[in-house]
Amino acid sequence: MGLVAYGVLHLLIGWLAVQLARGIDRTDADQTGALQAVAGTPGGTVLLVLIGLGMLSLALWQAGEVLLWWHGLLDPQHRWRAAFVCVKCLAKAAVYGVLGTTGLLFALGLEYEADERLRDLTDETLDVRGGALLVYAVAAGVVAVGLYTLVRGLTGGFMKDIDLPAAPDRWEPAIEALGRVGYVAKGIAFGLVGVLLWRAATTADVSTATGLDGAMTAIASVTAGPWLLGAVATGFAAFGVYALARARFPDRDPSS
Repeated sequence: MGLVAYGVLHLLIGWLAVQLARGIDRTDADQTGALQAVAGTPGGTVLLVLIGLGMLSLALWQAGEVLLWWHGLLDPQHRWRAAFVCVKCLAKAAVYGVLGTTGLLFALGLEYEADERLRDLTDETLDVRGGALLVYAVAAGVVAVGLYTLVRGLTGGFMKDIDLPAAPDRWEPAIEALGRVGYVAKGIAFGLVGVLLWRAATTADVSTATGLDGAMTAIASVTAGPWLLGAVATGFAAFGVYALARARFPDRDPSS
C-alpha cells in the first residue's frame, strides 16, 4: 500500500514537471504540488486519505526494518554498516511520515506551500547564532543523499529491493531500466536542491532555498532547460513505475 502511494506521488511529480517544462506553471512540481493536484480531482479527498495512509504505512514499514538490523550494532564487524542502515531507515521513515501526515491534512482541507515553508525555515535559521553552519550541514547532507541516490542508479544497487525470484524473468530488464533512470533523475534533482540550499547559506538569499520545486524551476531556466526538465520528469515517472513494480515484488528480507 505504501509503495503504491509512493509510486503514484512520483508519477504525479513527473507529470507536474512536464507541465512546468511546457511553460504551464499551475502548481509546484514537488510532493505538495502532487498532493494539491490530487485534491483538485473528483474523489480527491478519498485519494488523499489513501495516499496519506499509504505513506504512513510505508513509514512504519521502514522504521520496522530497524528491528532487523539493530542487533548488528552489537557486532564490532558489522557495527558501522548496521548503524548506517538504521539511520537511513529512520530518516526515510521520517520523510514518509511527513508526506503521509501532509496528505491527511490536505484531505481535511488544510494546505501549505512546502517551498515557502522551507524559505521561512531557512531564513529563521540563518538569523540565529551558528545558523549558517546548520544550513551548510543540511545542504551537505542533501547533496550526499543525492549522490547516494545517483550511485544507486548507476550501479543498479536498488535491484536488491526487488524479490527477483518472484518476478518474471522477462520483467527484470524493464524493472532495472526504469529504476536506473528513476534513481539517476532523483539523484540529480536532490543534489541540485542541496546546492541551492548551500547557495542560500552563502549569499543569505533564501529565495534559492525552495526544495524540489526550486530545483525543477532552476533546471527549466537554463539553456535547453525544457528538454532537460523533460528528461528529469521522465526519470521521476520511471521511478514511479519502478516503485509500483517494487510494490508487486517487494524484498521480503531487507536484512539479508
